[in-house]
Amino acid sequence: MSLARDMITLVAVSAGAFFFLAGTIGLLRFPDTLTRLHALTKADNLGLGLVVLGLLPQAASVRDALKLISVWLLALLAGATVSQLIARAAREARTTR
Repeated sequence: MSLARDMITLVAVSAGAFFFLAGTIGLLRFPDTLTRLHALTKADNLGLGLVVLGLLPQAASVRDALKLISVWLLALLAGATVSQLIARAAREARTTR
């Protein structure tokens, strides 16, 4: 059973790292603020979700699993809020030119 749990962790965390890398590449390569923001937030949210999903089988207790899920939900909320603020600032900067 430990081998299966370790394989799930390895696959999910590796997939999460791939999405983090894809988001970083999108941040560096896309031309404008809104497309960069879209690529980064979508990839990072999915990447963190996969990392948390991979770490859940390794959690020692239900309390530890709830902490991991709480961190993920807090990151989702913070990412959505910050993305909204950045998009609004970019839109206002574009209209004042």
